[in-house]
Amino acid sequence: MRNRQEVLQLLDREKIPYRLAEHTAVFTIEEMQQLHLEGEQQIAKNLFLRDDKKRAWYLLVLRAEKHADLKKLRSLLGSRPLSFAGEADLGRLLGLEKGAVTPLGALNDEEHRVVIRIDSEFCGQTIGVHPLQNTATVWLAADDLITLLKKYGSDAAYLDLQA
Repeated sequence: MRNRQEVLQLLDREKIPYRLAEHTAVFTIEEMQQLHLEGEQQIAKNLFLRDDKKRAWYLLVLRAEKHADLKKLRSLLGSRPLSFAGEADLGRLLGLEKGAVTPLGALNDEEHRVVIRIDSEFCGQTIGVHPLQNTATVWLAADDLITLLKKYGSDAAYLDLQA
């Protein structure tokens, strides 16, 4: 299982440019916005979802101001009915704790069970995500993030939430 330092070292090894900001622990996107960090409009909101049979797992990464319609997402993902996954599943599948949900958690998903879908509005843009802990944020190119996750075996892609 990777930790924050290992993720930052991986970004360095892969020559992925990023900017890191340390901050107090945050547990919601609202708390994150109250920090007024430079580039806060690029910080992503992350939703960890599962289907009703607990057979399919999704991490949806979207802009902070967007709301997710689970019925619409079900259709877009071709999934069974969706609901929010619990903290135990978050720890078991992605090695993350509540408040630290991040697509970088897919690096801990050794079985590659979690499908990562990033809002297509981030395509060609910078995205801000936690580096496995909610006491820091890294900004990097969303395209680099998807490339990295795919390189390490994750099903990561953009999803057009406007469809």
